[in-house]
Amino acid sequence: MVKKLLIMEKALELFANQGFEATSVQQITDYCGISKGAFYLSFKSKEELIIELIDYFMKQFISDVDYVVKNSKKEELLSEFFYATYRNFHEHSNFAKVLIKEQAQSLSEAFLLRMRNYDHMLDKTILTMIEHLYSDAVEHTKYDLVYSIKGLVNNYSGLILFNNLPVDVDLLVRSLVEKANILAQHVTIPFVSTEISTLLLRPTDEKVSKEHLIELLDQKLNEFDESIEKESLSLLKQQLLEPSFSSAIVKGLLENIRNHPHCKWISYLLRNYFEL
Repeated sequence: MVKKLLIMEKALELFANQGFEATSVQQITDYCGISKGAFYLSFKSKEELIIELIDYFMKQFISDVDYVVKNSKKEELLSEFFYATYRNFHEHSNFAKVLIKEQAQSLSEAFLLRMRNYDHMLDKTILTMIEHLYSDAVEHTKYDLVYSIKGLVNNYSGLILFNNLPVDVDLLVRSLVEKANILAQHVTIPFVSTEISTLLLRPTDEKVSKEHLIELLDQKLNEFDESIEKESLSLLKQQLLEPSFSSAIVKGLLENIRNHPHCKWISYLLRNYFEL
């Protein structure tokens, strides 16, 4: 596990400087100080390494944003959404930079499919936020708002990441909240119809089965020594097998694990499974 994480870290530095296509497995192994054989013990190919990096970053991002949307007070929701977004971009700036660049250039079908899947998850989270914030007032323009808010996030992220601008995050968030609210209040001509939205917001994150969740929990339990995270994971598995805890207790258990980088995705999946 340690060697695998080292390869991911070092490869990311090369990808950030050179891009995916221009970086070879040989360059990665030289930079890591390991043999090609050691690389292929961890990853079958460079593409598999890239997919794992995408999964790691996007799972952290989606789970953080989803938690904010479902747990923030209405009056703070939009600003908390933008804070969570830029916090993730800042913490993973190297990979965020690569993703923004490569999405426009990559011809890899696996890369594009993976990103499209996570993109749809983000669309649905933003739609949930918009419906909660503005309700019926944006019934005919809510799908346009989804893509407008995503556009603000992507464009300002690129502006900051590729120009190394000093960032006053509070000012940035206030500015984006104002823009989003103006769009919500004054846009009257929708482009994305309900019919188009059913194609764009296609189902990608159907409810994960109980059996699959138990399998994932078993994997996580093997990764941890005795800790509050391990105890909470064990109790959540028990809840799946024989439900007996109240919603408040399940929420508390999820809260115990959600900030651990290796538990964010399982907490996201469980939160959706338990509909919390």
